[in-house]
Amino acid sequence: MTDQIPVSRTTDHGTAKLMPDVDRERAWLLTVDGAPQSYVDLDDPAYLEFEYARRLGFALDAAADEGAPLDVVHLGGGALTLPRYVAATRPGSRQDVVEADRGLLELVAEHLPLPPSAGVVLHADDARAWLEGAPDDHADVLVADVFGGSRVPAHLSTLGYVRAAERVLRPGGVYLANLADAAPFGFLRAQLANLAAVFEELALIAEPAVLRGRRFGNAVVVASHRPLDIAAMARRSAADAFPARVEHGLAVREFIGAAGPVEEADAVPSPEPPAGAFGIG
Repeated sequence: MTDQIPVSRTTDHGTAKLMPDVDRERAWLLTVDGAPQSYVDLDDPAYLEFEYARRLGFALDAAADEGAPLDVVHLGGGALTLPRYVAATRPGSRQDVVEADRGLLELVAEHLPLPPSAGVVLHADDARAWLEGAPDDHADVLVADVFGGSRVPAHLSTLGYVRAAERVLRPGGVYLANLADAAPFGFLRAQLANLAAVFEELALIAEPAVLRGRRFGNAVVVASHRPLDIAAMARRSAADAFPARVEHGLAVREFIGAAGPVEEADAVPSPEPPAGAFGIG
């Protein structure tokens, strides 16, 4: 995109806007219905502006040896921030991006095109429907960052969904998700309970103020059947401009407390963020 002019378009699921960053020459912010969704720097795809995206990046970096290609599934597309990151940091990776909003995919492809060598295949589909049709042992990493507006959809909050994700992952695969909640953390605890019913290893990355219940915010969850590189994730998270803490093992089990997995009949979306929680400007 050569002209740094904002773009607004009504897509399948809302009003999407691409706004240039005046401080970075080819960087763009994507919002949908006013909620920030993605930030992309076309000249520096390894640059991650949003704190939660950096934390997902720390977990992706720790998932395998530096630079080693991975097969990655991304549920939720946005402006393809993390697929661009993986393509830049792990050349030769093969990636699937599943985004329910076909109009949004078309907008991003038109104005923020991926390099031909990125190795990314786009799927205009519902995340769970695509997962349930995907083959076994398809991916090394699965990244879930799906929000309908500002809420995780209910059908992506159940034990059945987590089992579908686990089936698509290879035996040593890693599941990552960006979630949002506030004290008393009913949604987040239940999501971790889903993961604990399927995976042996769990980690939770969030800012201390969020974990202490002082404000609404993002939490990145990590799950696997194999030990996670907690030290690497904790070191990077603590050194970030917005430091975060990595909880794992007994601390995560204690955080889950009495929460149990979510059956389909009991599924609810993540809580509505308070006014201004994720706003801009």
